[in-house]
Amino acid sequence: MGVPKKALVLAFTAACAFGGGSAEGAEWRFRVLLDGVAIGEHRFSVTRTEDERRVVSEADFLVKFLGIPVYRYRHRASESWRGDCVTQLSAFTDDDGKVSQVRVRAGGDGRLDVTVNGASRSLSGCTMTFAYWNPALRQQTRLLNPQSGVEERVHIHRVGEGALDVRGEPVVAQHWRIEGPVAPLDVWYSAQGDWIGLDSTVAGGRTLSYRLQ
Repeated sequence: MGVPKKALVLAFTAACAFGGGSAEGAEWRFRVLLDGVAIGEHRFSVTRTEDERRVVSEADFLVKFLGIPVYRYRHRASESWRGDCVTQLSAFTDDDGKVSQVRVRAGGDGRLDVTVNGASRSLSGCTMTFAYWNPALRQQTRLLNPQSGVEERVHIHRVGEGALDVRGEPVVAQHWRIEGPVAPLDVWYSAQGDWIGLDSTVAGGRTLSYRLQ
């Protein structure tokens, strides 16, 4: 069995922030499954002050084959937002032994200073990460990957509606798709607009899923 390396990790790290209209000041836990088998969880905390949102995420995954660990992943990230723009980001990732650190700080003239493993560059204009909690995400054509520090071009569109299992109950959900990363991401929202799930086809035709616990 091949380990679904790059595409699997991209789907993991795309889910770096979460929330919704009722999401602020609370926590969520997503159960993460690979072909229906639990491999870990992704935990989120969203808080808000008068003029800023702060999002903290923690992901831990372990993929096994015949009971033997074949892939480990750990990700820690915190973000600060003003309006629809990220102003600060600090992320640490251990991707099966490959470590990366990303730092983002607001600079002058509306730019963002991005440092990846000590190498720095700048981005111009208001920038968003893969922030599913923010409805403005759906109008974006570029998103910042918090693991790589790379700004990715994306095409986001609504697919339709479908049924999604949420905490053991079927829920009618809105289906949106993000195209541009290695593997397209199918993102699911409740009727109230809250993010409730994610699916992606990864290497080997396997399915990676996020489901609320």
